[in-house]
Amino acid sequence: MRLHSVFASIALGTALMSAASAPTASADAAAGETLFKRQCGVCHSTQAGQTLMGPSMFGVVGREAGTVEGFPYSRAMKGAETVWDSETLDAYIRSPRKVVPGTNMAYPGERHDDRRADIVAYLETLK
Repeated sequence: MRLHSVFASIALGTALMSAASAPTASADAAAGETLFKRQCGVCHSTQAGQTLMGPSMFGVVGREAGTVEGFPYSRAMKGAETVWDSETLDAYIRSPRKVVPGTNMAYPGERHDDRRADIVAYLETLK
């Protein structure tokens, strides 16, 4: 194998790994709304100021973790020192307990990259 082919293979592998770990640019917010309603809507409202078993997701993008007024967050979430952006939300939705060990959230996580990207795209519309 030529050196040029080796470098091309490494570059392609790196690009594919980066793409797999980042939210998809072609995410579908409408599909994300449907997924959110099925997977998240039982515990999380999308209305400002309305908490259910979990805090409202209205305005979550750009918000510091553990800061919805009046919601009884776990110590872990209060101390997470995380600002929710597309990357942190993607990671959290993939594996909540891995991102915030000690969280009270019972959701086991979404392993499908495209579904997570759609959910994040929907959350980005909640302003």
